[in-house]
Amino acid sequence: MSVHSARLPIRASLPFALLLSFLVVLWFAGGASRGDVSGQIVVRACAWLTLGVSVLFVTPPREPRLRPVALLVGATTIVALLQLVPLPPSIWQALPGRTIFAEAAAASGQVQPWRPWAIVPWAAANAASSLIVPVVVLFLTASLTANERALLPGVVLCLVCASMLVGLLKLIGAGFDNPFVNDSVGQVAGNFANRNHFALFLALGLILAPVWAYRGGRLPGWRGPMAAAMGLLLVLTILASGSRAGLLVGVIGLCLGLVIVQRGIRQSLSGQPRRVVLLLVGSLVVIGIVLAIATVSSDRAVSITRLVGADMGDDMRSRGLPVVMTMIREYFPAGAGLGGFDPLFRQHEPFHLLKLTYFNHAHDDWLEVVLDTGLIGVLLQGIALLWWGRRSLEAWRRGGALRYAVPKLGSATLLLVFIASLLDYPARTPLMMAIIVLAACWLTEGYDQHRSPALPDAD
Repeated sequence: MSVHSARLPIRASLPFALLLSFLVVLWFAGGASRGDVSGQIVVRACAWLTLGVSVLFVTPPREPRLRPVALLVGATTIVALLQLVPLPPSIWQALPGRTIFAEAAAASGQVQPWRPWAIVPWAAANAASSLIVPVVVLFLTASLTANERALLPGVVLCLVCASMLVGLLKLIGAGFDNPFVNDSVGQVAGNFANRNHFALFLALGLILAPVWAYRGGRLPGWRGPMAAAMGLLLVLTILASGSRAGLLVGVIGLCLGLVIVQRGIRQSLSGQPRRVVLLLVGSLVVIGIVLAIATVSSDRAVSITRLVGADMGDDMRSRGLPVVMTMIREYFPAGAGLGGFDPLFRQHEPFHLLKLTYFNHAHDDWLEVVLDTGLIGVLLQGIALLWWGRRSLEAWRRGGALRYAVPKLGSATLLLVFIASLLDYPARTPLMMAIIVLAACWLTEGYDQHRSPALPDAD
C-alpha cells in the first residue's frame, strides 16, 4: 500500500455500517417491483428496523446541500399518503374517472361510502410503504462523514459486479432461484426480476468503473486494467441479458464514463509514444469486437437478436400506448392513484389487446406517474428535472478536473435512469430507489481531490 493511499475506516461510524448492511439487503431482496414478492417484506422490515436504530442512536443530520433531495423525497411520500385519506362522497365523485364506481354502488343499493383518492387503495398503500427505502437511504447518507461518502461509488460498483457475476452464472446454466424476487424463467437478470432493470444496473457500472479507476486524481495503476476488464464483462453481460433498452443505456453509460475521466486518460497516455497509444487503443477495440462477435455467433447476444428481430407491431408497449394516453386523459388532473395500473388497464383494455400474459405497467414510468398522480405528478417530475438540469450544468461546467468526477457521476447515473424509465419502470425496485437517492446525493457535492478514493488504492 502506498503511504498516501486511503484505507477503509477501521472503525466505521454507525450510519456507515447501517447503510452498507441495508445496501446488501437491497442487493439480495430488493430487485423486484411487485408488491407480493417475499423480498418486499424483508426489505421493508429491515428498512424500518434500520430507521428505528438510526432515530435512537444517530444524530439527526444537518446537510443544507441535500435539502432539495429531502424535499423531493418528502413531497413524493406526502402525495402517496394523501392518496390513502378517505374523502367525502361528494368530493370523491367529483374526481375524474370515478363515475363508473359510483354507479356500481348506486346499482347495488349501497350508500356512497367515503373512499380514498386512489381507486385501488391497497396498491396505493403498497406504493406508500415502498418509499421507506429512499427515506432511510437519504437519512443515512446525510449522516456520513465526507470520507465515508467518498467510499459509496466503490460500494455500488461492488454491488454491480456481484450482480454481473450472478448474471454470468445464470448464462452458463449455473444460476439459482432467488426466493426474494419473481424470477423470469430463461432470462439473464442477475439479482433482478426484470432483465431491463438488470441491464440498467450493469450500465451504471460502465460509468462507475472508470470513475473508480481515476478517483483521487492520481494515475490509475492497477485499477486501470481492472476497470477495463470490468467494462468488457459488463458490456458482454448486457448483450447476453436480452434487454434492448439495456443496449441503449449501456452505450450511453460507456460514453459518459469515458467523458468524465477523459482528462485522466489523457494524462495517463501523455508520456507514452504515439505507437504505444495506438496499439493500446487498437488492442482494446479488437478485443471488444472479437468478444462481441463470439457472443453473437454463439447465440449469447440475446439483446442484439431481439433488437434485430423486433416487430413494433407486436410490441405491447407501442400497442398499449394509445390506451395509456386515453386513461391519462380520463383521470387527469387528479390521477387514478399510485400502483393501480394493472387493474385499471384491464378495465380499459380493448379486446384486440387481450393475451395470456398481463400488462402490469405502462412501460413508460414518466407517463405512468402522470396517470397515477395527475397534475401533481407533472409538477413533481418537472421540478425534479429542473433541479437535475441545474445541478448537472454546474457539475459539467466545472471542467474536466477529476475532483469533480463524483457530481458528474451523479448526473450521469440519474440520466440513465431517466432514459430507462421512458422504456420501463426501474425506479419501482427498492435497489434502484436507493441508487437514485445516492446519485442525487453525489450530484449535490464536489468531492475534494485530496479526500479518500472510492475504493482503497494500492501500488
